[in-house]
Amino acid sequence: MPMHIINARLRNREGLHDLHLEHGRIARITAQTVAPTLMAGDLDAAGNLVIPPFVEPHIHLDATLTAGEPRWNMSGTLFEGIECWGERKATITQEDTKARAKKTIQALAAHGIQHVRTHVDVTDPDLTALKAMLEVREESTHLIDLQIVAFPQEGIESYRNGRELMQEAIRLGADVVGGIPHFEYTRDQGVSSVKFLMDLAERTGCLVDVHCDETDDPHSRFLEVLAEEARSRGMGARVTASHTTAMGSYDNAYCAKLFRLLGHSGISFVSCPTESIHLQGRFDSFPKRRGVTRVNELLEAGMNVCFGQDSIVDPWYPLGNGNILRVLEAGLHICHMLGYRSLQSALDLVTDNSAKAMALGDRYGLEPGRPANLLILSADSDYEVIRSQGLPLYSIRNGKVLMQRRPAQVEFL
Repeated sequence: MPMHIINARLRNREGLHDLHLEHGRIARITAQTVAPTLMAGDLDAAGNLVIPPFVEPHIHLDATLTAGEPRWNMSGTLFEGIECWGERKATITQEDTKARAKKTIQALAAHGIQHVRTHVDVTDPDLTALKAMLEVREESTHLIDLQIVAFPQEGIESYRNGRELMQEAIRLGADVVGGIPHFEYTRDQGVSSVKFLMDLAERTGCLVDVHCDETDDPHSRFLEVLAEEARSRGMGARVTASHTTAMGSYDNAYCAKLFRLLGHSGISFVSCPTESIHLQGRFDSFPKRRGVTRVNELLEAGMNVCFGQDSIVDPWYPLGNGNILRVLEAGLHICHMLGYRSLQSALDLVTDNSAKAMALGDRYGLEPGRPANLLILSADSDYEVIRSQGLPLYSIRNGKVLMQRRPAQVEFL
């Protein structure tokens, strides 16, 4: 059934617009010149922003909702989190993984997210979580489009049969090749793991998303290895470097050289600011590092950067509720990006930039012919969305209303 959205305000366009949706696609977008008539089945955006769906480019759905099982991460460090997960991982089942993942996916969808990239731990001889997530991907298409990363949590070279497990994960249907070079036992193993995962991605046509230099150690420099592999192979548009928190500890002289390579490589970056500021800086007394990559500097240099939630109630991060706007607001604070110009384009960090990192192409965006997936927000500008933290009023998927939110009413007596 066709749908007509009136009184829509679009980013970077003047005035109000009408959107016509037909057969699950955006049929046309027209500037509104006269007051339209609201017909049955139409939606009135009431001057609020209409945007493509929010995108979650980095989350771990296999570990979601496991905080405190079997124990809490008392130190708050990344490495104790990995230890806690190793203990919990020994007890996971496909049913357990699917139930938790689906509950979190529903929370993501309720907050307007329709595209998700999840990292799934494949350092498990049985690949239990991966097999569960492959089923979740098919069973959740009414809510989200899900990309699955074969993520070697305990290393490729330093985990027994790590290479074989990565290859099997891709054979079973993972979409993206992952890595964690800074967690390998030696630098040589880290470099070898990057070359292996890039070979695997090039051979299979998969995308790449590597947990890269997620540490405060300024000597952790696997990003340069990943970027050069992407540049020399012409694969930059398919490659994402996640976290890169060590960049916040690099000296400026090295970064000046590194940025030249990064620009030539064409890779994307994901920062998870709420998680990074929680996990990093743990070896500092005072002053304490923020432990976040150089988000604003990368953007200023013309590179593609986006924000992700990373974790929701798991051994690494005990909070989270699926609201990407919460992460966006915190990230803008943490990265010193509350200047007027940054605020005018801030939604890019959870929409267009994320879609580019996930290589969504013409499956995303408000353009005629593209899927009729969009949100009607509860504010009329990027600034007001961030300031008010207003949640989407409607989420529309394939031309049909997926979710409607009724704002709470406050009455002073």
